[in-house]
Amino acid sequence: MKSINLTDHFLIAMPAMADPYFSRTLVYIAEHNERGALGVIVNRPIDMSLGTLLGKIDVVLEADGFANLPVLFGGPVQTDRGFVLHRPVGQWQSTLVVNDHVGLTSSRDILQSVAEKGQPQDLMVTLGYSGWSAGQLEHELAQNAWLTVAARLPILFELPYEERLASALDLLGVSLTNLADQVGHA
Repeated sequence: MKSINLTDHFLIAMPAMADPYFSRTLVYIAEHNERGALGVIVNRPIDMSLGTLLGKIDVVLEADGFANLPVLFGGPVQTDRGFVLHRPVGQWQSTLVVNDHVGLTSSRDILQSVAEKGQPQDLMVTLGYSGWSAGQLEHELAQNAWLTVAARLPILFELPYEERLASALDLLGVSLTNLADQVGHA
């Protein structure tokens, strides 16, 4: 089987997705290789704002415009840990470089920079991430659990979370209502 690399791609959950963690989600894949895949759900807010999260970890928010930013459920792995998807990549203590423009950082220093200087300005904060072991994502793709499409940064960083799934589907020329109508029809 030909290997695929879905780094910097969106996974769009098919309507039949039974897993409650992933039903109606859009996942951004930050890394995909022979060891597996890692990504974050980018359209599922939790009942917490960035201002509240920063308060819980004793970081004082001085920069304007971030207090009400929603924190998202990134996936079922390490849900007690924060992950920041951001552009530009920057220089942080613990960053997975996705490409020349995007990084996924799990170290506290990026949150301190956001709180103090408002940088990086383009960011999304999640609690937890989504992970697949070697071959697991390929198996799920073969089972038609996901649609895939190359990610577009404006969807990640310029759209509100509630518009991201539909916008990713638009890249494929598909609407969520049509997709749901077509399931199960030969």
